[in-house]
Amino acid sequence: MSNTLLVNEIFLSIQGESTYAGFPCTFIRLTGCSSVCTWCDTRYASGEEGMTMKLPELISLVDTYKTPLVEITGGEPLGQESVYALMRRLCDKGYTLLLETGGFLPVDRVDPRVHKIIDIKPPSSGESERNCLSNIELATTAPEPLKKTFEFKIVLASRKDYEWAVDFLEHSNLTTHCTVLMGTVFNKLDLAELAKWILHDRLNVRLQLQMHKYIWPPDTRGV
Repeated sequence: MSNTLLVNEIFLSIQGESTYAGFPCTFIRLTGCSSVCTWCDTRYASGEEGMTMKLPELISLVDTYKTPLVEITGGEPLGQESVYALMRRLCDKGYTLLLETGGFLPVDRVDPRVHKIIDIKPPSSGESERNCLSNIELATTAPEPLKKTFEFKIVLASRKDYEWAVDFLEHSNLTTHCTVLMGTVFNKLDLAELAKWILHDRLNVRLQLQMHKYIWPPDTRGV
């Protein structure tokens, strides 16, 4: 139905990633994802588990959390058609709205007021061939004010992933236009090792860690 969404969970937490890391944030996690990333940490949201909610009901619930920052995530949030209407309505209400997407689907229909956090999947994910390259072009050719509404995230599990990412960034010229965040699969690659590589190569990226996994046990849901 065009006025409903299948919602996996809604919760209040500290934003653990992105340039908004550290701020209180209301999270809307939508159900469903067609990808099978090797190190997915929200696989429970990939299937059909969730509650069907009408948009006014969902927005009213978001209002009760009283945070100016809201993130829509998944699963893959762009897999449900009604998410576009939800984003418009939340922006209209004055929320600072983040969209975290796996990077497999184009974001050209997303309201331009939304801050888009787009994954770039490296080889260890098993899904690197599915990266939606049109999102790179959309971000790098956007008018200057709109470039700030894009950021890209690369999560690495190995040196091979890192070398792939360096090559990808060099050929896409992405770091000259947008913020690029680089982090590690939790407990798969040492953060100090990644930091050493970034410093050695003078890579113009922002090192990030999944803050929520250091505040709470890493497998905790609803944070």
